[in-house]
Amino acid sequence: MSDDVQPDSIEEGPAPGKPLRPLWQRIVAAIGIAALMGLGGYALISAVGSGSGALISFTFLLILPAAICGLVCCVIDPRGQRSGGFYLMVPVWILLAAIILGAVVLREGVICIIMLTPLWLISGAIGAGLGYRLTHRATRENRAYSMALFVAPLVAMQVEPMIPVPQTYATVTRTIVVAAPPERIWPLLRGIPDVRPGEGRWNISQDLIGIPRPLGARLLGQGVGAERLANWGHNVRFRERITQWRPGRRIGWRFVFDDIAGWAYTDRHLMPDSRYFRVMDGGYSLDRIDAHRTRVTIDTRYWIQTPVNGYSRLWGELLLGDLENNLLALVKARAESGARTAS
Repeated sequence: MSDDVQPDSIEEGPAPGKPLRPLWQRIVAAIGIAALMGLGGYALISAVGSGSGALISFTFLLILPAAICGLVCCVIDPRGQRSGGFYLMVPVWILLAAIILGAVVLREGVICIIMLTPLWLISGAIGAGLGYRLTHRATRENRAYSMALFVAPLVAMQVEPMIPVPQTYATVTRTIVVAAPPERIWPLLRGIPDVRPGEGRWNISQDLIGIPRPLGARLLGQGVGAERLANWGHNVRFRERITQWRPGRRIGWRFVFDDIAGWAYTDRHLMPDSRYFRVMDGGYSLDRIDAHRTRVTIDTRYWIQTPVNGYSRLWGELLLGDLENNLLALVKARAESGARTAS
């Protein structure tokens, strides 16, 4: 008969089942589950990885936020009664909660939180999409699928240490043209000991995010083997051991971070000599354009070992590029001011 309907063909809309709990109870339950998974995952990943560097993992960056968002959707809206807009907003709510917990409770730094935000939003949106699919289908297996979301980070935590993490070297380079000859610029590359407030260039990394600006640098000795002592405020001090010395053309160095324990400002996961991120070397180059202009180039090479090296390199271009542009603007202003005074 045409009116016969096979049970297996009913796939749209969830089964009525028993009455739902009140919305406020479901929201409280979702908050509890999200907090348990977030804080528990944070603690477990840190313990399993034996250090803060373990948090730079595929599980913490991508699997955990997707699982949390998917499970929260299933708990608050188990019968798929809410619109797609609700599911789109879940990753935003979860991210805001993670920012508050990270900044207030876990004392995470601003840079770490900003860098995590795009990854968590994308991953959370994928998890919310999976939650939408589960809640809008009337299948008895939904409860099992929801439990799989809860278990997924735990499984990933066990598997990830067996997978080699890719490593790569990258170089960030910036250039500026200075209206001064190389011989006037060269002394500034050896070190500017008295950087004044307001010198340099406005940039996102230092003026919005809050990375310290340089206060000064001075050179001890001459030639290869000498050292530049850099002071960036907030007890951020480091050494640059000279490895290249061609007066008027090139000064290069290797970074030495042997006193970072006292740094009063930096995200603890972004130390410049950690297990997954190391700033290696750099330097300035001078190329004469004509009698009155010189092209000044600064480069910084670093090593990274993360599950998302391509994404990390984008941040390296922004953060290190901003620092380099600021230094070049400082050199340009000092050199051109000296050139005008001399003329």
